Amino acid sequence: MSRSFGVAASAYESGRPEYPRAAVDWMIQPVQHEGRALRVADVGAGTGKLTRTIVEAGADVVAIDPDPDMLAALRGNVHGVPTFAGTAERMPLPDHSVDALLLGQAWHWVDAAAAAVECGRVLRSGGVLGLIWNVRDESDPFVRGLTAIMHASSAERMIADGGPTVGEPFGDLEKRAWTWTRTMGRDALLDMVSSRSFVITAAPVERERILREVGALFDATRRTADDGGEVVDLPYRTEAFRTIRS
Repeated sequence: MSRSFGVAASAYESGRPEYPRAAVDWMIQPVQHEGRALRVADVGAGTGKLTRTIVEAGADVVAIDPDPDMLAALRGNVHGVPTFAGTAERMPLPDHSVDALLLGQAWHWVDAAAAAVECGRVLRSGGVLGLIWNVRDESDPFVRGLTAIMHASSAERMIADGGPTVGEPFGDLEKRAWTWTRTMGRDALLDMVSSRSFVITAAPVERERILREVGALFDATRRTADDGGEVVDLPYRTEAFRTIRS
């Protein structure tokens, strides 16, 4: 399932939310320097949702992902960022070559012990490993209805169970959270649902059922925006974690 996203790269780019700049700034804050840009690797970069925010923060970024279709989409969305095929367990980067490694919506797919060792190899001493997820706020009735239709993801279950784990050479994880709301039209909502691994890999009849029921939920919940469009408000919680390489 972790390698399924490339076939839905367009839906992923349209449907998935961006990451709050404040969360990215917080993850890289321990390694901020004066006089030079940070060297940051975005691992599991996908279509560049996190990459572009790291670029906006002023860092020199390389993007790594195992899926060539996702990397092709990233190159179209975020110009000038070098891209490489690889995983958190095996990165095509030299030893101690970056100040920060960031993973957005990705650590739940990795072998945590093996990835920690590889991240420790690539990070300089004192470098930061940052893990971040956008998760929907299940206290909202619309979100609960949405989850009932399309099922919770492994990431959402991991966050609900206490969050990620890492190993040596990293210490304890610090955590911060941000709450915000995304306003979405019908097409964007359906793209978000279509970009989830459970839906991508579902049998066609099951995928059609999920999209049909999500469309009906949108129609029952929609409101009219100031520009006259029909939208729903989807509350999110961004959960970010950071730890320093010893």
